[in-house]
Amino acid sequence: MRKPVALRLSAALGTLALAAATGVVLSMPTASAAAAGATGFATQNGGTTGGAGGTTVKATTGTQIHEALCGRASTSTPITIQVEGTVTVGNTAKVSGSGCNTAAGVIELKGISNVTLVGVGGGAVFDQIGIHIRQSSNIIVQNVTVQNVKKSGSPTSNGGDAVGMETDVHNVWVDHATLIASGGESEGFDGLFDMKDSTRYVTLSYSILRNSGRGGLVGSSDSDLANGPVTFHHNRYENIDSRTPLLRGATAHVYNNYYVSLNESGINPRAGGKAKVDNNYFKDSKDVLGTFYTDLPGYWQVGGNIFDNVTWSAPGEDNNPAGPNPTSNTTVSIPYSYTLDAASCVPSIVTATAGADNGLKVSDGNCVATTPTATATSTSTATATATSTSTATATATSTSTATPTATATSTPSGTNLSIGADSDGSSKASGTSYGNVRDGDTSTYWSPSGSTGSISIKWGSATTISKINIREASGATGNIGTWRVLNADTGAVLTSGSGAGTISFTSTSLKKVTFEITGSTATPRVAEFETYA
Repeated sequence: MRKPVALRLSAALGTLALAAATGVVLSMPTASAAAAGATGFATQNGGTTGGAGGTTVKATTGTQIHEALCGRASTSTPITIQVEGTVTVGNTAKVSGSGCNTAAGVIELKGISNVTLVGVGGGAVFDQIGIHIRQSSNIIVQNVTVQNVKKSGSPTSNGGDAVGMETDVHNVWVDHATLIASGGESEGFDGLFDMKDSTRYVTLSYSILRNSGRGGLVGSSDSDLANGPVTFHHNRYENIDSRTPLLRGATAHVYNNYYVSLNESGINPRAGGKAKVDNNYFKDSKDVLGTFYTDLPGYWQVGGNIFDNVTWSAPGEDNNPAGPNPTSNTTVSIPYSYTLDAASCVPSIVTATAGADNGLKVSDGNCVATTPTATATSTSTATATATSTSTATATATSTSTATPTATATSTPSGTNLSIGADSDGSSKASGTSYGNVRDGDTSTYWSPSGSTGSISIKWGSATTISKINIREASGATGNIGTWRVLNADTGAVLTSGSGAGTISFTSTSLKKVTFEITGSTATPRVAEFETYA
């Protein structure tokens, strides 16, 4: 017989509830956006960089978040919103402006792109208020806690979803989030992480989902089948009744997650949904994988998982568990590179890294928690002030942010691997050549036919690089604005930022690296695209 989730809450949730009731903000370490960048399917389809290269704004209320969005020049102007404090329905008003389409009582990211929402300082807690992403793209939500969002009772927000995405959403990365409820649907809650109506290329990583009847879905009905692909990795699902996730027709890559106390069912592909389930650890749970509550089959590819005290129900007309000895019934192709931690260490590595306010620690791929190194740069930061006007009031201050900025330095040490390599790129301006960026001659250059474009260096075999140096031609210094560095083999974003100069990133083996100019102050001219090990 089902027990309401509310009756099985952990002591940890009680501590959070007490803190919220007394107005206490728990002391948590300072955090900023991780330099390592998006992972999983969020790296595909052009990648996910959020507000990289744009203005940084600080907010302490939902209204200030909306003001920051509305204060942009357009709905696509890049922005990073640093949130500290407790956001509630009561301090979240509708704001209007050229860069937004907001609503009261919910964090509304609608009809926009190029936004990062990141918790900093003492922590960002969205208490009883959800984050709604609709008709939007290139969104990062990082280092936030979203708790007790309800669809019935008072207050209500976002249809009871902690994070909800719907209607032509693509390229979203939610990372190091803590998403928690205090029960199931009968207690007024819905999903913790829901995607529907054409939501594509999403990654949920290093997050905690806890104490809910529903972990999340991809597809709201058996006819809503145009969602995905989605990646779930290094997340902790605990005390969840079902949907970890539910996949209707969607493809998901599910690896290195820690599942504890899945009370009724777990990963549930159906209606043609497919899941590649690698090196996860399932503990004290029931029916952790299979097609449940429908006769529309789903499929799975399994490998390296550990099932610790997992029970399985008998197959039936609307019940097709993968166990007790799960075997693959399909294959799922993964287009990006990734490293699997051994399933045996998943409980320890996920416990050490997942959730908000833990320093954004990640796994090094060998079961060791590490902290990505952010590039500290001096930049102008706007601090939003609480006003009732349609545009955020900004105060210029100097601060340290995690947005990579190229540094103008002398040539990095070592051999320039571009010499002797090949090159190509997007359409070029008249009189320029792709080869001009690898000839060692700064008097020749490549220039795109417009204000943006991309140039690549490529090799016949895999080459390991960790640094590039972009040199602008004489007379064009400072023309390059925002950019991304891409692993052209996989489409993964290695780093992003602004300005020409030396750019460092995690050492990567690849055959082709691309420097993509996404913004400029005048026509860019790249004299040299140097690459170094």
